[in-house]
Amino acid sequence: MSNIKTAAKDKVPVGQKAAFGAGHLINNLIPGILGVFVVILKSPEGFAMNTILAGLIVGIPRLFDAITDPVMGYISDNTSSKYGRRRPYIFLGAIFTGVIFAVLWQVHDVNPEMYNFWYLLCFSILLIFGNTIFSTPLIALGYEMTSDYNERTRLMSFANTIGQIAWMLVPFLYVLIPDKNLFDSQPEGVRKIALISGIVIVALGILPALFCRGIDASKMKGREEITLKSIWSSMGKIFKGIKLVFKNAPFVKLCLATFLVFNGFQIVAEFGVFIINFYMFDGDWGASKWWVALFPAVTAAYTAFVAIPIINLMANKYGKRKAFIIATAISIIGYLLKWWGFNPENPYMIFLPIPLMAFGMGCLFTLMMSMTADVCDLDELENGMPRKEGTFGAIYWWMIKVGQGLALVFSGIILSLLGYDPTASTQTAEALTGMRITDIALPAITAGLAIWVMWKYSLTEDRARAIKAELVERRGEL
Repeated sequence: MSNIKTAAKDKVPVGQKAAFGAGHLINNLIPGILGVFVVILKSPEGFAMNTILAGLIVGIPRLFDAITDPVMGYISDNTSSKYGRRRPYIFLGAIFTGVIFAVLWQVHDVNPEMYNFWYLLCFSILLIFGNTIFSTPLIALGYEMTSDYNERTRLMSFANTIGQIAWMLVPFLYVLIPDKNLFDSQPEGVRKIALISGIVIVALGILPALFCRGIDASKMKGREEITLKSIWSSMGKIFKGIKLVFKNAPFVKLCLATFLVFNGFQIVAEFGVFIINFYMFDGDWGASKWWVALFPAVTAAYTAFVAIPIINLMANKYGKRKAFIIATAISIIGYLLKWWGFNPENPYMIFLPIPLMAFGMGCLFTLMMSMTADVCDLDELENGMPRKEGTFGAIYWWMIKVGQGLALVFSGIILSLLGYDPTASTQTAEALTGMRITDIALPAITAGLAIWVMWKYSLTEDRARAIKAELVERRGEL
């Protein structure tokens, strides 16, 4: 275990950690609610939309991130204002995102399917645009809130724990939306929940802009003036910077490992809903709804309050790389246990794999975001100012968001190939067996590949602390 104590100036106050965590809560809440709504798009009691069309609605907009995320990272890195480089965009982005999210889901099941498809697709693109304005500077702000190796892990652990609250609450929409005492239909429930969610996104999303503090960039050299003309003329520099970032070998490993773990999980995320309902309860949504809600909610609670604290301790004792490998290996065992956990004869067995599965997603953003902050120091050492937290954060989260979009597209395609019928009240035995095997095998395989990628990750604690010391000396800091 590291014996180096964190200096007082490098500690992030609890209030700022909580505000930063509120931003992470929104970053989890949006995809969480979208996931529920997409399931309802495909369900016979919801919109009964073709599974491939439903996947395209959330998949295609992610492709726009390929341009908007790096550009937003560049803008954020080079902004000069009395409110800092990140906070003005977080504030405006939260408001825009909340409004668009509410408007996005004001659709009716009686509309023609293709009308709903184009409406949802167009507003989903706007949602991605707003979320980019909000989340890219937010992630960059987290990278620069502290320069201490271990405090970075503590900050990300705290934020990720708060973010897990979204996954504890969102699954209960599967209980609330079908409730006839609350809503006349599931589409009506979607519309009303979307309005409430929009308000929550705005209220919590602006908190990091109001209370968090990053590094003092007032004397930072090498920044460019931000205007529409300069952004356009600097497109070549933006993508040159991206090319430079991708030459950073440790960062590439972080992106690839995250892509594998997160999207292996995301492709099959909604499979659990259908397996619980159709395999364990023979298509009876009334009987299955509480189990559909409890499985992800308990997983999120275990992740937040058990797995993440243990992962934090492992990172301090063994280093971030070893902690990631150990936690990910534990999660693979958890995925395998789902074969016995999803048991029609004993629904309580559903909780069997959770204590081990939780380590996978629990370690991912806790450790990877902390390690990305270390990578930003390495980039400053090798390439100088300005620091590129915005660019690194944009590319890292672009990998996640594009991967998530592709995962949702492939999820719909895989479901269709396996024989899932969105209009049927029951599914064939062949389709259910295929879903069960895919639900276990895919995330286990991608997690194993992620371990292989990170096996020789080179940015250790000793190396990270040596880089920090050299940067402090170079800047002339005390």
